[in-house]
Amino acid sequence: MPRFLIEVVHENSKEACERAVRAFLNTGSHFVTNADWGCSDEVHKAWITVDVDSKEQALSLLPPPFRKDAVVISLQKFTLEELDMTFQQHQD
Repeated sequence: MPRFLIEVVHENSKEACERAVRAFLNTGSHFVTNADWGCSDEVHKAWITVDVDSKEQALSLLPPPFRKDAVVISLQKFTLEELDMTFQQHQD
């Protein structure tokens, strides 16, 4: 199954952090308890990896107010052989 990294940003304030956590708790605690949050280092984002069928499905896991600014990245692992092929394909 495809794997995606979801990055969710929120404003830089105590209230915005609390609002973000509450919104995700109201949607289901899975995101809050499995996400990595950067707020304590002044990076007001959260990241979570999910195994779902599509980017659209990954985005649908978020509360609606956070969807438009979220970034969903498809993740892939390579074997050493696949890395060699990838590098060869990207050379000009």
